[in-house]
Amino acid sequence: MGNMLPLYVAIPLGTAFVLPLLGKSKRLERLCDVVAVVASTALLALVLTSLFEGGSATYWMGKWSETSIIGISLVCDGLTRLLLVTVNLVSFLAIIFSVSYMKKYRSKGLYYCLFFVMIAGMNGVVLSGDMFNLYVFLEIAAVASYALVAFGCESEELEASFKYLILGSVGSTFVLFGVGILYNVTGTLNMAQIAQAVSGKANNAVLMAASFFFMGFGLKAAMVPFHAWLPDAHPSAPAPISAMLSGVLIKALGVYALCRVFFNVLGMSAPFATVLMTLGVGSMVVGVLLAVGQWDFKRLLAYHSISQMGYVVLALGVGGEMLVKGNSALAGLAIFGGLFHLFNHAAFKSLLFLCSGAAEHGTGTRQLKELGGLMHRMPVTSACCRVAALSISGVPPFNGFWSKLIIIIAVVQAGHYALAAVTVAVSFLTLVSFVKVQRYVIQGELRSALSSIREVPVLMCCAMVLLAIICLTAGVAVPVLRDVLLEPARNVLLNGIEYAVVAMGG
Repeated sequence: MGNMLPLYVAIPLGTAFVLPLLGKSKRLERLCDVVAVVASTALLALVLTSLFEGGSATYWMGKWSETSIIGISLVCDGLTRLLLVTVNLVSFLAIIFSVSYMKKYRSKGLYYCLFFVMIAGMNGVVLSGDMFNLYVFLEIAAVASYALVAFGCESEELEASFKYLILGSVGSTFVLFGVGILYNVTGTLNMAQIAQAVSGKANNAVLMAASFFFMGFGLKAAMVPFHAWLPDAHPSAPAPISAMLSGVLIKALGVYALCRVFFNVLGMSAPFATVLMTLGVGSMVVGVLLAVGQWDFKRLLAYHSISQMGYVVLALGVGGEMLVKGNSALAGLAIFGGLFHLFNHAAFKSLLFLCSGAAEHGTGTRQLKELGGLMHRMPVTSACCRVAALSISGVPPFNGFWSKLIIIIAVVQAGHYALAAVTVAVSFLTLVSFVKVQRYVIQGELRSALSSIREVPVLMCCAMVLLAIICLTAGVAVPVLRDVLLEPARNVLLNGIEYAVVAMGG
């Protein structure tokens, strides 16, 4: 299995190299679609195959070994598999959606090129076994996403991309400072070796590095107060890119990195857990309050990305606190709920952005007050939007209900009753927000200006329907997800530094 790990980066990079060459000819544009779909299918098949192998694997690049302090390693463990499945599943469906959606844009080959560079970066982030290459892959994914946000080349897209670029560069600089401090303290970049070196030694230098990581990865995850770039970037990007940014990019570059660094490298502590809980509850509350008043469909969804990621980070913080107190059973429940919600959010939020893109594709607008009655002309889009809205609102039996319920139970059992009340209130406000979406987008009479609209092409419908099926079945199929995906990922975080030493030390 270890020998297959470079393919997660090599396949998308190789595809990214070929596609612009094919895109130079109008006659070969159809071939661009075929190559993109085949490459994304191969990546998804590769990661699904790895689920049957289990365990952990390490691949040392360039014949380096675990005895070297500068060797570059790729590592696959339970947490890595969860993120690989999430990233490549959403990527595959976004590519399917893009085949028809991106016809209205020029340079399809260039679009696919940037898309696959972003996939390579995200796969590299979750596979990297050393801190510097985590930063390198993070930058690869981020730079591609900056360009994709501006792909429409209109003033709104360019302004949003520039803002995203500036703030994203600030976040990357914080991460690089943190990596530099850890290298200065430990003399190594390998995560396992750093974990061994700093174990039980929370000196001022390590705390300074941790502060930089909180700011850098917090910005990548769009946690409040580091969220200013997201409400502009997500609405401005093409719909498949919005789905990728919200569905997987903020997870791979932000939440995953926070998990890996603070559970497996630096080791969880009470102050770290408190910071995570503070970031989580702040993001939940601020995100949902800002979302309720929005009338731009995609901007409303962007603010909900901030709020829903708050659930995940809050759960991880509660899990970290319980882990420090020695209550591993409750820590496991909280972390399980957070990771389950991370997977569920990737499904329902990607679906919501694809639905908003389909609505805009059919009607030419994403303003809620200019829509209405879409169920009469766009039944597939409307049905999928209903499923996603009910999922994100936490309505049973959809997947979002189960992960939110687990998080609330864990928070209550941890004794944080006020936080539990806030979590329930945020879920209620989320429901209110999406009742508005149902009222102004799907229900009502069809406006005369929209009388000629029709359902989007088949491939766009297929991508939305597949995500809707995941939203409907993930809650029911949680025993399968638990055994194959969620428990192995949870165990990685529960075992903390000890697991990192075993899995990343070769």
